Amino acid sequence: MNRLLIKNAKAVVTVDDQDRVLNDANIYIEDNEIIAIDDMEQEADQVIDASGCFVYPGLINTHHHLYQTFTRNLPQVQKLELFPWLTALYEIWRYLDDEAVYLSSLTGMGELVRFGCTTVLDHHYVFPRFEGEDFIGTQFQAAKALGVRFHATRGSMSRGKKDGGLPPDDLVQDVDVILRDSYDLVRKYHDNSRFAKRQVALAPCSPFSVTTDLLKETAVLARKLGTRLHTHLCETKDEEQFCLDLFGMRPLDYMESCEWVGEDVWYAHGIHFNTEELDRLAKTKTGIAHCPVSNMKLSSGVCRVPEILEKKIPLGLAVDGSASNDGSNLLAEIRAAYLLHRLNWSDKAPSGYDCLKIATRGSASVLGRDDIGSLAPGMAADLFLLDVDSFEGVGSDLDPANFLGTVGYSRPAKYVIADGKVIAENGVLAGVDEGEIVPRAKNKVASILERAN
Repeated sequence: MNRLLIKNAKAVVTVDDQDRVLNDANIYIEDNEIIAIDDMEQEADQVIDASGCFVYPGLINTHHHLYQTFTRNLPQVQKLELFPWLTALYEIWRYLDDEAVYLSSLTGMGELVRFGCTTVLDHHYVFPRFEGEDFIGTQFQAAKALGVRFHATRGSMSRGKKDGGLPPDDLVQDVDVILRDSYDLVRKYHDNSRFAKRQVALAPCSPFSVTTDLLKETAVLARKLGTRLHTHLCETKDEEQFCLDLFGMRPLDYMESCEWVGEDVWYAHGIHFNTEELDRLAKTKTGIAHCPVSNMKLSSGVCRVPEILEKKIPLGLAVDGSASNDGSNLLAEIRAAYLLHRLNWSDKAPSGYDCLKIATRGSASVLGRDDIGSLAPGMAADLFLLDVDSFEGVGSDLDPANFLGTVGYSRPAKYVIADGKVIAENGVLAGVDEGEIVPRAKNKVASILERAN
């Protein structure tokens, strides 16, 4: 048994059922579980002095496209909205291979970890027709190297341009191939046990890139296997018009017709739901992954977060793909969410603490987990420490609960702990040599861009 003591924390923001903030507290951990949060000093194998630090639950990312890390900051797509943006980038993403997926996953996950994220979900849906590639398995390897909890989603595209869809025809797959691979991945990697570090969800990409048959059959398969369902929905007005033109229904009506609502379903973005549709999401407990920075960058719109919270719709936070965000930093996402909704809803906007809760307990709920997202005895030992005996803390450290939303924190966490183990310290990753990975990743980016040109 490994015993870890985090002592003398200036404040522990628990995000527990009572929303407690504990001052001058210690956290005692055995293996991967929090045993106690109090002022007692226990014997331990490792002791971390948290003097001058705020401690928070590990952040949980509910939607991402890690492969897009390799297509950040491309000048030719910076002024495009979603549909033309995707069309342009498909011409680059068709050259993905195992090495690109591994290195982009390490890069994106590494960024997330440095800023307090301990659970990463990725939505990978681009599968060029190469033989022998194992993109999802490659992602699990990257997550294991970093020590982070990883939820993979087996994404897919089955409706190409010739069938009225958006993606090129050579990037779509047959429904049978997708379902067979989905089944195999769930059986191989999905772990439903408490404190699981590996899970798999099934995630056809979007209404404009998959067939109705794939949506319906994936829903049946996921429920047979006991896993969750994820897709993009109500992200743009273009998507809404696509559904009206092709299916004669608004996006949510279409997804309902495919049995894609319920406690086991969450949608990325969820910007353009009307009030009646939000009521239906609340009734069915269908979740949403909120992606504020991506929504702003692609000019997609503003998610109706105050109403979503009021209606108690499950809501998590996400960075989205690095090419639509150009970053993988959930700390920054918390502050962006706070500021965006203050701008749009004034005093009805969520507080800084509300935004933290979305990124922790809310995200855990969206992923169907009750073992992560808060700090309390019996919960997973996932947390991060921020040093506020620093410039960032001057005049701003009086309210630890709201701090991340109202003030923000720009430097890496002092410590990031996942599953009871230190996985990053002062921005240095424990399991990966950044100096070795960066030149490999940059060379791979250059190679892909050269092939695409």
